[in-house]
Amino acid sequence: MGRGLPEGDVRLWPSVKRRSELTTPYRGREGQWSWIAHRVTVVGVLLYLFAYIVDTALVGWGPDAYNRVVAVYHHPIIQIMELGLVGAVMYHALNGIRIMIIDFWPRAADHHARLFWGTMLLFGGAMAPITWIMGRRIIEATFG
Repeated sequence: MGRGLPEGDVRLWPSVKRRSELTTPYRGREGQWSWIAHRVTVVGVLLYLFAYIVDTALVGWGPDAYNRVVAVYHHPIIQIMELGLVGAVMYHALNGIRIMIIDFWPRAADHHARLFWGTMLLFGGAMAPITWIMGRRIIEATFG
């Protein structure tokens, strides 16, 4: 039983489809992925902001404490995370502009998939030189 449907032949209920309890009927398109990426990027930026506030507050404990913490930023893993931060800020900004376009011009919602792919194209175009510049610096500092 369950879900208020009678037991028996499923063919009597053509709109009822068998599916696992772990899946949803929504398959995920551009709107869902942009929504998820928008939330994930803002969480990453907020975590960095929190770390920045904490390391700046260490100035109160003297220059030695501050310099030891800031030296962590020279580690290659942290530098890769900084590249991710730049990407997160860039995507979040471009996707925010896309959202504003859809909010201010309701007919733009009919073209949200094109706007999404345009955002991704701009993001990729902007991140390519940034990744080249920052990535080259990381590789040179790590491997000499």
